[in-house]
Amino acid sequence: MDIIGRFDKADFAELGIENVDVKIDTGAYTSSIHTHHIREFEKDGQMILEFELFDPSHDHYNNKILQVKDYKQKVVKSSFGAVEKRFVIKTTIILFGTTYPIELSLSERKNMRFPILIGRRFIKHKFLVNPAVKNKSYKLKK
Repeated sequence: MDIIGRFDKADFAELGIENVDVKIDTGAYTSSIHTHHIREFEKDGQMILEFELFDPSHDHYNNKILQVKDYKQKVVKSSFGAVEKRFVIKTTIILFGTTYPIELSLSERKNMRFPILIGRRFIKHKFLVNPAVKNKSYKLKK
């Protein structure tokens, strides 16, 4: 089992992003990613979820519109205690050279330092968290 720190950099190949900052948050159950312009619509009898990753002020913003068919809605309690419905997508994350499946809720995180939050549902049985460690996966990658 790898030891991961309080934050790192990860790759999300299916989403077309590399070396993006992620915060490891043992207080959060689910993982989330900063998105905007989220919309759901029907096309050829199938529901489609469309969104943009990050926003124009973010370094990794690429102005691409992503569409997914495999998604769901889930009720999530924010760190502020507010309950809201969010869309959740399935994708993959690469940490320590290994590709893992992950579910990410789509959330407006513009004012947050980290655009991606990795919660304990993903961390469980994969990593031990050492808050004194930083960017360990990213350093091994270089």
